[in-house]
Order: sequence, then C-alpha cells, then structure tokens
Amino acid sequence: MRHGISILPDLPWREAGPRWRAVEEMGFAHAWVYDHLVWGGLPDSTWFPAVPTLAAAAGVTSTIGLGTFVTSPNFRHPYVFARDVLALDDLSDGRFLCGLGTGGDLDSAVLGEAHPVKARVDRFHEYVPLLDRLLREDHVDHDGEWYAVRDARTLPGPVRDRVPFVVAANGPRSLRLAAQHGQGWVTTGPGGAETVDAWWAGVAGLVERFDALEGTAGIDRYLLLDASPQFSLESVGVYEEMTGRAAALGFTDTITHWPRPEAPYAGSLATLEAVASGVVAAASAK
Repeated sequence: MRHGISILPDLPWREAGPRWRAVEEMGFAHAWVYDHLVWGGLPDSTWFPAVPTLAAAAGVTSTIGLGTFVTSPNFRHPYVFARDVLALDDLSDGRFLCGLGTGGDLDSAVLGEAHPVKARVDRFHEYVPLLDRLLREDHVDHDGEWYAVRDARTLPGPVRDRVPFVVAANGPRSLRLAAQHGQGWVTTGPGGAETVDAWWAGVAGLVERFDALEGTAGIDRYLLLDASPQFSLESVGVYEEMTGRAAALGFTDTITHWPRPEAPYAGSLATLEAVASGVVAAASAK
C-alpha cells in the first residue's frame, strides 16, 4: 500500500510550502492539490491555482509524486493543459501524476456555463483521449464535438515515455474510460452514503464493476479515504482500519488530507505525524 495526502491550496506559499516539504520527509508516496477555480467546501476562502502550486512544490521536493486531484474540462482546454503537464513533468523530473475527472458544475458556472451531467461526461470522454494524443504525438489535428486543434505541436514531450493518467471514475462510462486510458483509477466511493459501512459497501461494488472490465489488470487503484462520512485522520486507529480495508479490496494507494483546525478535514497535526511515523513509515520500509 502506498499512502498519499492532499493539501488544500487555501494558504499562501510561505505557509503551504513547508507542508509539501514535510509530507515528503514523512514518507508519503504522493501529494495532491485540488484543481478548481473555486471549491464548494471553502467557498469564501482564499484559493490558489493548482499548476503554479505544483510547480512550487516541485522546487521544494525531490522524490514524492505530485498530482492534480483532479483536473477537469470545466475550465481547461486539453491543448493548453498539455503544455502545463509538460512543464510540470519537466519541473518535477518525471514525478507528475495527472489526475483527471469529469468535474462538478461550480467552476463552469462561475464562467457562465451550465452543462447537465451527461454532457459533462461526453466532454470528458473527448478530453482524455485527446490529451493523451497531445502528450504522445506531435502535429495533432482534431475536430470534435467539444474541442478542435490544428497542427498542435507538443515538443519536447514528457520526461518519461508517458505521463501517468489517474482517472477519477464512479459511473459506468467513466469506469470504462479509466480502464482504457488510465494508468491509475481513483474513486471517491458512492455519493450520499450516510454511514461508514454503507460507504464501504459502495466502494466494494465499484471495485467489483471495475474488475469486470477488460484491461484493468495492472492499473493502480487509488481510494480517497475522506470521501467517507469519517475523516481518516480522526485517529491513528481509524487510519489503520481504513487503509487496511482499502488494501483488502485491492487498492494500491490511499489518499487522505492534511488536517485543518476546522471543517472540512478537521484534525490534529499530532495524529498526522503519528500516522506518518507508524503506518506510512512501515509501508515505506517494505
């Protein structure tokens, strides 16, 4: 099991920077940042953009994976984002993890757009394959329902042969997309679960559906622990139990959040440090 952590981009870099350094020193395998214009969980908070945040994080770390959690088509054209991906991959020396998802409706609403869920999923299914082409080919032409590019140049290409896509998927169409184009699949589990047990039952159902798809063998599987009704860093015991249940379901990676003084993700730094020195350190030593 690899352990990851998401750091909300609500603090200026003089305060956030030490957190990114700390999670690497704690032994976490990967660190993530939400990629939104605004986020419903903190609608009145300061909010910094993901790409420059990860660029800064690349400069203060050297080994930890760095990812968007997750980038959506709501305000990013795939060609423009491909340029950002190439820069982040270069700045991190190949440590960038490209988290991709359909996205909600808040970011697009801010820009005066409104699309029903089906349309957002349709757009996402055009976005991911096109982004994949833009990162692997040069002189790309595309004329689709949502996007067009003409002789799109993508030199010099990524540091690695392929920037790994971690595709967020809960519904059947997006699960198939993750199986087809993802090097990783990330899920938040079922929405609206009222109890922890109901949430885990929903997660198990998603795993079963993903396993039934062709081409999923060898794909890394990420679970956002804090999408459940219980914050995973409520205590060391809770974190151990949740990561154990994730491992039993076949997940290779889990993601928690840096604890905050108040909701969302209210918790203590002491618990995070205890988890890092215990569970995370044991996993890193294997």
